[in-house]
Amino acid sequence: MNTTPETGVGGTPIAEEALRAARVLHPDANLMPRPTRRRVLTVANQKGGVGKTTSTVNLAAGLALYGVRTLVVDLDPQGNASTALDVDHRSGTPSVYEMLLGEASVVDAAQTSGQSDHLLCVPATIDLAGSEIELVSMASREARLKEALTSEGLDQLGIDYVFVDCPPSLGLLTVNALVAAHEVLIPIQCEYYALEGLGQLLNNIELVQRHLNQELTVSTILLTMYDGRTKLADQVTQEVRRHFGDVVLNTIIPRSVKVSEAPGYGQTVLGYDPGSRGAMSYVDAAREIAERGAKERQ
Repeated sequence: MNTTPETGVGGTPIAEEALRAARVLHPDANLMPRPTRRRVLTVANQKGGVGKTTSTVNLAAGLALYGVRTLVVDLDPQGNASTALDVDHRSGTPSVYEMLLGEASVVDAAQTSGQSDHLLCVPATIDLAGSEIELVSMASREARLKEALTSEGLDQLGIDYVFVDCPPSLGLLTVNALVAAHEVLIPIQCEYYALEGLGQLLNNIELVQRHLNQELTVSTILLTMYDGRTKLADQVTQEVRRHFGDVVLNTIIPRSVKVSEAPGYGQTVLGYDPGSRGAMSYVDAAREIAERGAKERQ
């Protein structure tokens, strides 16, 4: 029987899954590398239901679980990322809304998630719902989030990664997220019409690059909701890889009941069911992101 040095057991799919589950359950032995510089990623796709918030919180949790200090900025008025990370987002709580208005700093608004000491979240409260109207008349309205995410504040919190979770639209909040970031992470579901509307998102990113943030790049694409029982999922996967090349992560997130259930319990899937396929896949994706970040030049 073939063995691997890493496992000492047969290199079967079951053995490999057992090894991956052990890594999720015992993260201290498999810490992820820190990036060569702080990475700020905006997670964007104006198409709803593609796993955007789910991917944001689970990638952040995966990095944090393995020793990387990570901040999630919940820029979606629905506040789903705040719910999944189990942070207080009742009206009146210091939040991203106060940050955009200049009434609170990132240090004031960031809360530590109960799921990891390395995982922080700036919550979204119901007050954010009307913020786009308020922002219209403000000076530097497209750069309010960038001005709030100061290097000094993020240094004080010791942050390695910032993930900004956008609303499913291309409005002023999403523009703020794109201006504040160095990179864009786009989740694409392995389903029919997966690429529908993506051209408009890429056009908007190009406009932001041209006029507001020359450093912005689409650095990462994550394939989500993969159902191996369908030919369509494989066709979408191949099409995305052919079109976008190396920016597509090797890891694909499977369609998973556990991933869908976790937010209802105020948890990421890593906290809800750490041995599940969904949890292990997000850990693998987070490790890919971490390894890419560790190889970047300053």
